[in-house]
Amino acid sequence: MQTLLPISASTVERRSFVAFVTILIGLIYFGLSTLFITVLFGYLIVSAIGRKLPKPGAVVVFCIIAVALLYLFIHSVQQAIRGLPGIVELAIPNIIKHANRMGFDVPFSDIVSLKSYILDEIQPQLMQVAKFAQLFTKEFVYIIIGLVVTCSVYIRSDIDLGRGSHELQNNLYSSFTEALGRRFQRFYQSFHTIMGAQVVISAINTFFTGLFLVVLYFFHIPLPYSIVIVAVTFLCGLLPIIGNLLSNSVIFFVGLSQSVNLGFLALGYLIVLHKFEYFLNSKIIGGKIKNPMWLTLMALVVGERLGGVPGMILAPVILNYCKVECTKLPVEAPTNNG
Repeated sequence: MQTLLPISASTVERRSFVAFVTILIGLIYFGLSTLFITVLFGYLIVSAIGRKLPKPGAVVVFCIIAVALLYLFIHSVQQAIRGLPGIVELAIPNIIKHANRMGFDVPFSDIVSLKSYILDEIQPQLMQVAKFAQLFTKEFVYIIIGLVVTCSVYIRSDIDLGRGSHELQNNLYSSFTEALGRRFQRFYQSFHTIMGAQVVISAINTFFTGLFLVVLYFFHIPLPYSIVIVAVTFLCGLLPIIGNLLSNSVIFFVGLSQSVNLGFLALGYLIVLHKFEYFLNSKIIGGKIKNPMWLTLMALVVGERLGGVPGMILAPVILNYCKVECTKLPVEAPTNNG
């Protein structure tokens, strides 16, 4: 009987890394990023609850919170989809009027040509919003599955449930699943570092945006579609760097739809808030990640091309995970032959 040679630990580590990268590529390629992000976000929440409660209690509380958050998220997305066309309709006429006053040429001569332009140029964008809503409906099942997977992983995260009962203790399956589990743990730590901090930043940004809207309301100059603005601010805030640009543009155009003064008042507020966010990013994220901005932007572009919005959310996490893995690989020091 031929004796099989044992596989080295370094070989198992390399194979587990290849397997994990293959899993990541497969999740993005087959459109399962939403499910994966749900599991990551869910584990982030349930593990935080688990610091105060035993596991069964933490799972029950997590399910209650998940249902509430899911309802609020769906409601916010619906409000945004309904409100964005109205924001466009309000903003564009005022932009045209003030552009003509300042001597800029605009491609409209009357309300009829304006409506025609909106139908030709803006409707495709609105169709993209409707497509996103349809896609969200299709992936709702993935979100539910992701929540179930989250609870299951939190209760027991071992892949090899029969470890210790195998005839050969140091076997390939046990060693491989253990190494693969470490890969998932490192990836989750990267997600916890980036997205956990990004959620905090987005929540702070949303709070101050809501405070700004309340102040405008008390001064009897309320902005329309306030719920849409708050929802878009939080959701866009989950995207590093470009998320704030998107939400800030919405607020600026809503303000401009009412008056030039209100538009530039909103713009001034956003500039002040943006400078404040530089401090937040440097304190909350910058000291931990230490990736250059251009590299993060490139990762966002590639992530969007490969996986859309979920790909953009995962891109900085994958970038940081690759960095973590590479920093753990030793490199032989060059020999000095001179």
